Amino acid sequence: MKTQVLYMSRTGNTEKIAQAIFSAIPGKNKDIARFAGQTDYDMGDIYFIGFWTDRGSASVEVLDYLGSLQGKKIALFGTCGMGESIEYYRKIEERIKVFIEDGNQYLGCFLCQGKMPMQVREKYLKMRHPGNEGQIQKMLQNFDKALLHPDWKDMENAQRFVHRIYSRL
Repeated sequence: MKTQVLYMSRTGNTEKIAQAIFSAIPGKNKDIARFAGQTDYDMGDIYFIGFWTDRGSASVEVLDYLGSLQGKKIALFGTCGMGESIEYYRKIEERIKVFIEDGNQYLGCFLCQGKMPMQVREKYLKMRHPGNEGQIQKMLQNFDKALLHPDWKDMENAQRFVHRIYSRL
């Protein structure tokens, strides 16, 4: 079985996770590529599709690609600015996996926190007013924590995700 890792990365976070996933895939019959609107749908039997999260979902290009795959085993992975929220991660997964067509086998999803562009922090600061001080403070704390991600623990968790998938195949 050939495994294909395809990913879209805006700031480099998802690319780091893609590299960790690729290194954990057993054997040599594997490939990794930055997502660039591929149209060759027979590149692999198992796909790890990576994305960065914007407003709780993946880009239209990634969603369209997922919808074009037929008869494949598909695992998702991604990064988002929000951390330590399993509930939020599940919502992201649910929003994205619905684009996987019947006839494919869904293998699961790995998500972790990733750093955000500084413009996001500046936006938070501009949004601050006396009525939302507590909420904005939490958003700023999350932003600052995200600067350290993905970290070595995130990489190890991504690799464990791959090991769990291959142990079930």
